[in-house]
Amino acid sequence: MDLPTGIRSFSYGEDMAVFRTKTHWFWLLLLLAVLFSMPLFLANYWLSVANLIFITIIAATGLNILTGYCGQLSIGHAGFMAVGAYTSVILTTRFGLPFPLVLLSSGIMAGLIGMLFGISSLRIKGFYLAISTLAAQFIILWVISHWDSVTGGTNGLPVPPAKVLGLVLKSQSDKFYLILIVTIIIIFVAKNLSRTKTGRAFVAIRDNDLAAEVMGVNPFRYKLLAFFTGCFFAGIAGSLFAHWTGYINPESFPFTNSILYIGMIIIGGLGTTVGPIFGVIFIQLLDVLVTHVSPTLQAAFPGLSSGFVVGIAPMLFGVTIILFIIFEPRGLAHRWQIFKTSYRLWPFSY
Repeated sequence: MDLPTGIRSFSYGEDMAVFRTKTHWFWLLLLLAVLFSMPLFLANYWLSVANLIFITIIAATGLNILTGYCGQLSIGHAGFMAVGAYTSVILTTRFGLPFPLVLLSSGIMAGLIGMLFGISSLRIKGFYLAISTLAAQFIILWVISHWDSVTGGTNGLPVPPAKVLGLVLKSQSDKFYLILIVTIIIIFVAKNLSRTKTGRAFVAIRDNDLAAEVMGVNPFRYKLLAFFTGCFFAGIAGSLFAHWTGYINPESFPFTNSILYIGMIIIGGLGTTVGPIFGVIFIQLLDVLVTHVSPTLQAAFPGLSSGFVVGIAPMLFGVTIILFIIFEPRGLAHRWQIFKTSYRLWPFSY
């Protein structure tokens, strides 16, 4: 990891430590204190926005492992979230399983379905693999829409609130703490996974799968593992999303969300741990801003059609992706690295 000047590693354990200095620990503890105190000063609306941001971070982190680290482009991520969501609802309502087990099972089911569609990655890649995952999106939603006896079809299913340690999590603040804790665990797992042998194998396959195979990396095995891991995180996100909203149907997981997740990891920074975090926060807050500005814009310019005002958010999203690809292809994570370097060099810049 990048360290300030004068900090050296005297052992492999020190070199692999995520938090090395007192400054690192200070900012970590301060961040956690702010996050866990948010329900004390935020209204329900902003808590709802925060819950959606954290759920999306989990989904985007899974896609980042699959696409950012392993180079396997997937545009069906919302479909795998749907698998996790419906698995969670069915296991909760029909079998009465405890929520922690339901959450884990939802991730595993989504991961297994992801592996099924990931088999094609052995022979195809790039645009052709993207089409394969696009098929997964539509196949999954078609099954959900037509399997009425299990999924409720197009009518959807009501979702009971999650119950953890005897506590029924009904309010936004209760759900906030659950979602936040799961998000922290997911980010911690993703950060450490990227630095293991498996993570290095993912990067080798992304950079040059033929060279990786010559060096002894089994591309098929690690591609399937990447699909399982990425879709496992998507299943976790889908389960949390279902219990957060209280109701799901096939329209809860549209294809546009799959495209949105790709844009988020591009804007945040592919192949970095903080990339999905920055990308999700940026896009979600941009969406909130547009939602609040649109009525004012409509009132100020009554000649504008309602369709134009509704289309502002997708238009801004598209323009943002184009600008990032042109001017900052490495995303906000690269800007963050530059900021940290400038901060460390600031006392010596005069």
